[in-house]
Amino acid sequence: MTGPVPIRGNLAIPRSELQWRFSRSGGPGGQGVNTADSRVELLWDLAATDALPGPLKARAVDRLGSRLVNGVLSVVVTEERAQLRNRHIAEARLARLVADAIAPPPPRRHATKPTKGSVERRLAAKRRTSEIKRDRRRPAD
Repeated sequence: MTGPVPIRGNLAIPRSELQWRFSRSGGPGGQGVNTADSRVELLWDLAATDALPGPLKARAVDRLGSRLVNGVLSVVVTEERAQLRNRHIAEARLARLVADAIAPPPPRRHATKPTKGSVERRLAAKRRTSEIKRDRRRPAD
């Protein structure tokens, strides 16, 4: 695990900006659970980073706002029993989160009119439903 963590294209997070925390993981695992610090928490200060250009950083802060605590993005991994595998998973998750957050917004949808055939089908279905309900009624005297 050397070099920066690649995000997308030529963008990468320098490892010097990453902070790691390790603790004991919960759940099954026998004797190893009580002795191995396999739970991994990866912290990255998104608000203070210089790895992203200004507009991309603003977009990421806006989209990840609910996940940030004082501008810091946290990724917690406890899936594997080995700390090293959890570290790799945490880095991949961080890269995917940031890549999705800095992706350009999708093109705007232009409203279109329903086709003539679809309008006719919808109205015919409404008429059939109305007839079915009318036939269920008690006959008028």
